[in-house]
Amino acid sequence: MDSYEVVRYSANLYDEWNNFVLTSKNATFLFHRDFMGYHQDRFEDFSLMVYHKNKLVCVFPANINANKLHSHQGLSYGGLILPSKSSFNSVLESLYSILKFSYNQNIKSIILKQLPRIYHLRPSDELDYLLFILKAKSNRKDISMTISLNKALEFSALRKRQLKTALQNDLKIKLEVDFTAFWNDVLVPNLKLKFGVKPVHSLFEINALHEKFPNNIKQYNVYLKDEILAGCTVFETENVAHLQYISTKKDKNIGALDFLINKLISEVYKDKEYFDFGISNENKGKNINLGLLNWKQSFGASAIVHDFYEVETKNYQLLKDIFI
Repeated sequence: MDSYEVVRYSANLYDEWNNFVLTSKNATFLFHRDFMGYHQDRFEDFSLMVYHKNKLVCVFPANINANKLHSHQGLSYGGLILPSKSSFNSVLESLYSILKFSYNQNIKSIILKQLPRIYHLRPSDELDYLLFILKAKSNRKDISMTISLNKALEFSALRKRQLKTALQNDLKIKLEVDFTAFWNDVLVPNLKLKFGVKPVHSLFEINALHEKFPNNIKQYNVYLKDEILAGCTVFETENVAHLQYISTKKDKNIGALDFLINKLISEVYKDKEYFDFGISNENKGKNINLGLLNWKQSFGASAIVHDFYEVETKNYQLLKDIFI
């Protein structure tokens, strides 16, 4: 295991990191350094890169907070990012090296926010097994509502009624390059009124990210004449169309959002494997917003789990003796 070397990410490794992510079996554009860097002022980056015989074999997007290392807290998911042809032994030794390196840096534990399996391009559950060996603690689970598009279920009766109402109006869907109308007229007012919060991304940030990732970040809006009624911000990856933001004007209940989501599911993203509505949890996974969950379920979505684990770095030695 001493033939594996761990290096902390630095700007001179930008190209090597990004090229590795592009060919990984379990990565998305969220792990590109341009995406990770948009909120670098909020987190102390402590991303790690693992080499074997001078070849990059694993990257770990991470930030440090006090004496704990986190799967980057500015990202929706994380874990170890692996090459397409990674062997089980290589994953084991990479994780061993990361834990040992962190232990020697006086880091007490690592919080791992696993990448949901719907994003895997090839089976990639090595880490799940190794966390069992390491006696990792499951410290959080979120539920995301997802549609398997090759086995999509029918909409509920309510959704069908709303869609029928929408079709009686002259609604138009537009793919936008500017997020201003949706942010300022729909999303921000709704979040402020209902939850007293702002979107995770500011308008400036989402427009800047769209400029860097125009094929991955898209904005679909619904209009009645010139008035915007609803919209969805989609984070698109190879397997998944994920709704990052969903919002509609409550005082114009003519099925605009149903109209849009039906269009995305049945036409725009029909060739994807999954259509993901995102989580419905609050209080770090301990509570569920039932109304929100049921609304997503009414489109035919069902639950997948986002797993979070905490592993003590001193346990790295438990990985030494698993082979017989």
